[in-house]
Amino acid sequence: MRGFPHTPGVYLMKDTQGRVIYVGKAKDLNRRAGSYFRRAAAEDRRTADMVPLIADIDYIPADTEVDALLMESRLIKDIQPRFNVELKDGKTFPYLQIRVREEFPRVEFTRSPRRTGVRLYGPFTSAGSLRAAIQVLQRVFQFRTCKLNISSKDPRWRWFRPCILHSIRQCTAPCNLRVSREEYRAQIRSLRLILEGRKKRLIREMEGRMTAAAKALQFELAGRLRDDIKALRSLTMRGKVDRDVQPGLFPIDPRKGLAGLQKSLGMKERPRVIEGVDIAHLGGSDTVASLVCFIDGLPFKSGYKRFRIKTVQGVDDFASIREVILRRFSHPPEECPWPDILLIDGGKGQLSAAMQAFEALKLTPPTLLSLAKQEEEIFLPGERDSLRLSRHSETLRLLQSVRDEAHRFAQHYHHLLRHKRLAEDRPRRPAGQTGEKNPAPDPAKPENLGPEGPTDKLTPGKGKKKK
Repeated sequence: MRGFPHTPGVYLMKDTQGRVIYVGKAKDLNRRAGSYFRRAAAEDRRTADMVPLIADIDYIPADTEVDALLMESRLIKDIQPRFNVELKDGKTFPYLQIRVREEFPRVEFTRSPRRTGVRLYGPFTSAGSLRAAIQVLQRVFQFRTCKLNISSKDPRWRWFRPCILHSIRQCTAPCNLRVSREEYRAQIRSLRLILEGRKKRLIREMEGRMTAAAKALQFELAGRLRDDIKALRSLTMRGKVDRDVQPGLFPIDPRKGLAGLQKSLGMKERPRVIEGVDIAHLGGSDTVASLVCFIDGLPFKSGYKRFRIKTVQGVDDFASIREVILRRFSHPPEECPWPDILLIDGGKGQLSAAMQAFEALKLTPPTLLSLAKQEEEIFLPGERDSLRLSRHSETLRLLQSVRDEAHRFAQHYHHLLRHKRLAEDRPRRPAGQTGEKNPAPDPAKPENLGPEGPTDKLTPGKGKKKK
């Protein structure tokens, strides 16, 4: 577990066939993943049964503990790992439930979710972690968790005494009608944006409202919005992780995204396997390419490939794309199965280069498309106009996930090669010159040899064990 960061995230335990058998979340990935291999962990029967089956452990970093919890929920729901489904206590999974049909929607923890009139998030594996996440979110969005049947049309609620949560600023007290229906529902909408992974959008909206309030001299409202923005940002300040380490989880519903791709691209069957290609270089040096693989909308690391471009000199992304396609698809499908969709990071030029490679191989390509970053346009072979999808559609977000992961993987490999080249080009010190003020003792010198071999010289009185 030495390579695991000390940050929040999700870990995935896999068997010898690469199947995920358990998904868990952690405040500290390094400590949590390593804890399964300590003697104390074997006392739990389920852990003792699972550990011998573990052949590999992967991880996905998260910005916060709340993000890790939501990420764990999404993965369990999509993958349904063996040791997550078989709960040791026989209980059902807990959910976060928002009763959207109520005038002042309540947010609640439940193991028996309703079928109608609610917005569900989950299931979650840890009831304690879900309760803790609700408390953290309640400090920011101040929603109610009580079971009161509140109606703004009943004036008697104005005489109701709010609970202590209002006093400690964790609830806006709709029970006392201290907040309007519209204001409270705006709080719930903001909460849903966070739960669906759209924090940046929410913060941008709040900043716009804060600026407008300040211009209208509504300084009290502007100050409140400023404090809310600060609280929101504090949720993302802990545990920032280098994006080059591992693929992140994308807040999408993979099944909806794949169904949308089938419809938008006119495919006969729903696609399962998507491969993404991207090129990375710095001024034409250390040019590399990545090929990432997603299966059923989720990253499949065993299918990742990276290429060191061999036939291209200088800056030529089109020629680099051609080389990658030629190398990837020169193998027959029986040896290296083809994807249902091949996604190229770029515009019309990159797409044309990929088509030229397939023509050179005299092969009919799989469903081929490119995705341009600036306007998020989708280009298809033989189509004059680009395809534009809604910025909020699951289909576009899935394609963005594949493209961004290909970009991350290519950049990571490029950085590795560049750092290696710079290290080799750096002049080395002559032998025996370490540059240190107090170099390590040379074991070859007699004065540094103790009765048991080389020893460091000790300062008198220091480092000696008391008898």
